[in-house]
Amino acid sequence: QVQPVESGGGLVQAGSSLTLSCTASARTFNTYAVGWFRRAPGKEREFVAGITRNSVTLKYADSVKGRFAVSRDNAKNSVYLQMNSVKPEDTAVYYCVADILRMGTTMSGSWGQGTQVTVSS
Repeated sequence: QVQPVESGGGLVQAGSSLTLSCTASARTFNTYAVGWFRRAPGKEREFVAGITRNSVTLKYADSVKGRFAVSRDNAKNSVYLQMNSVKPEDTAVYYCVADILRMGTTMSGSWGQGTQVTVSS
């Protein structure tokens, strides 16, 4: 069973960059689509970005398009979220999810525990 683990969160200033990682020990991780979601205080969890198992299809929320980039290195069982030009409104707990069937705003499957990103103004 795939169990993703997020890392890389922290406190950063607005306008800076941060890279989140999602890793899993299972060899089958490279057969899963992976999505990044976030939950801001007092808000519902929302889709941020996603990538198919072969990296052919990438998808982004409008709010991060042009600033965030999702990628994966299947040899390292890892998926990354490069966050550039971060804004205070990007402050949230970021989760990754591994889904064997789908990639997009309604992914389900194995969720990580989350990593906190806080952007100061």
